[in-house]
Amino acid sequence: MSNQHDKSKVGELPSRQDEPPKVMALALPPVELSAENQAYFAKCQEKLGFVPYVLLAYAHDDAKLTAFAAFYNDLMLGPSGLSKLEREMIAVAVSSVNRCYYCLTAHGAAVRQLSGDPVLGELMAMNYRAAELSPRHRSMLDFAAKLSETPHLVEESDREALRAVGFGERDIWDVGAVASFFNMSNRMASAVDMRPNAEYHRQNR
Repeated sequence: MSNQHDKSKVGELPSRQDEPPKVMALALPPVELSAENQAYFAKCQEKLGFVPYVLLAYAHDDAKLTAFAAFYNDLMLGPSGLSKLEREMIAVAVSSVNRCYYCLTAHGAAVRQLSGDPVLGELMAMNYRAAELSPRHRSMLDFAAKLSETPHLVEESDREALRAVGFGERDIWDVGAVASFFNMSNRMASAVDMRPNAEYHRQNR
């Protein structure tokens, strides 16, 4: 008897993970959105080619969608001593600590886009400590990770480490604010099994 295996019959293929599309596990129907939020969705569709599922998840409550989008846009796009890329790096490093599928996928794509470096995006998602980072970025991500893993152990020496590499007082606030926001968002995404848009997986590879 032959010991050769028919390779076509060994094991089985996993099911496709991007079909059918699912926003989240909760069956919360969308409400009629305000004119401002309808315009915001239209702008997302125009610029991105899709509306991020995190926004669709919040669309069951117009007021909560407005609050979430306003806070997110202020933190991630508003004036700051942190670049947009640095804020996205924090988002991914925090999401890696929390193993948040949605945010790792969506913001990993943003790191790839803003940096032009697909490898950096993967390193942020897998283990930022394996990346060749500047002292500024390593200190920034160390602080964000500690705030996520053991917030009760954050102390003045951690803030001094940020000052030592050039972060000002407002910059330290912004590092903390972005890290804190994504700890909240990660937990909310996990609570409702929020899924990322399939488009994110293919972006900037």
